[in-house]
Amino acid sequence: MPVEQPGTAQTEPRRTDPHLERSPDLPPAPAGRAKILVGAVLLVLVTAGTVTFLSRKNEADALAKETEAISIPTVAVVQPEVEPGNDELVLPGNLQAFEESPIFARTNGYLVRWYKDIGSQIQKGELLANIDTPEVDQELSQARAGREQIKAQLELAKISADRWANLRKTDAVSQQEADQQASGYQQAQANLAAADANVRRLEQLESFKNVYAPFSGVLTRRNVDPGALINSGAGATGKELFDIARVDPLRVYVSVPQAYAPTMKAGMKAAITLQEFPGQKFLGAIARTADAIDPSTRTLLTEVDVPNKGGKLLPGSFGQVHFATGTNVPRITIPVNTMLFRAEGTRVAVVDKDGKVWFHPITIGRDFGATIEILGGIDQNDEIIINPSDSLEEGQQVHVTKPTDGGQRS
Repeated sequence: MPVEQPGTAQTEPRRTDPHLERSPDLPPAPAGRAKILVGAVLLVLVTAGTVTFLSRKNEADALAKETEAISIPTVAVVQPEVEPGNDELVLPGNLQAFEESPIFARTNGYLVRWYKDIGSQIQKGELLANIDTPEVDQELSQARAGREQIKAQLELAKISADRWANLRKTDAVSQQEADQQASGYQQAQANLAAADANVRRLEQLESFKNVYAPFSGVLTRRNVDPGALINSGAGATGKELFDIARVDPLRVYVSVPQAYAPTMKAGMKAAITLQEFPGQKFLGAIARTADAIDPSTRTLLTEVDVPNKGGKLLPGSFGQVHFATGTNVPRITIPVNTMLFRAEGTRVAVVDKDGKVWFHPITIGRDFGATIEILGGIDQNDEIIINPSDSLEEGQQVHVTKPTDGGQRS
């Protein structure tokens, strides 16, 4: 076959569309204009990227600030209201028995019988119960028998000592033998004295089988029944038999705010009122004060003694104590929905100037319904949180707003 030589092949003519016309030749664009165009495009891209980055950064910062703001709780606060005082100071008080004592057994045994039950009026020295003490009885019998033996030995020692003393006068015995007999007699005397002391101890211990009232009062508790095992003492094994309280007069303990402390003097008259006796006042007088301010509550512990002849007042009751102070100290009140009741006591949440929460213990006075009188623990310029959450912690940061309803929120 013939081989075609390179370059000799016939090229096929290019087919053209008859409808297309050949465009005229355009002159090439200048090089400077192309660079400007490319720079403009790059500038637009950089500007768009910068704007996008800044926009996203601003959005991220705004989100972070919003998240931080949401994480800090917002609380509403109010300041305590200061009301004009009056010449009468009314404070809560606790009524307690003038004397109160638990009665324990002084010997071991079994309860035979009790003679007084709760609510019984007791006179000093009155028999309360009998205890059977078989072990103590046997020990006493044994001690008495031992004493009789020692007493017989003492008599024999005395006879021997006297005999040897007479023999010594005639030089029938040596001085050493006479001294030994005299010493035996002295030792027998000491043994008898020890036996007497042991007998008296057991006799006194046996006398404790009868339980007597140490003072006059009312029996407020009985913890034993006949047949119960009784252990002596008030330790881990001892068991309280009775509880006696002297209820005439009664002691009323009151915590007086520091502002009124200078007016509290012994002998100052006071009146006690109780909710269960409306319209009645029980007159008493200040018996003593602690003469020191409690640093935790800024109050003065004051004792008021109140006669209780008829026994109408019961120890353990709660009442109001009225003092005619003759002073006009302002009264501080707060809304009831600002208080926190925790295991360590009643608290209020106070916000300081830096927006941090601190819990202050308070002393509560009179209850006016929507508000509570505060006797100590806060200042009139403190900002107190309304409806504080149980999740609040000491030193926590908060945002503060003022309530629109005067603090009376449900």
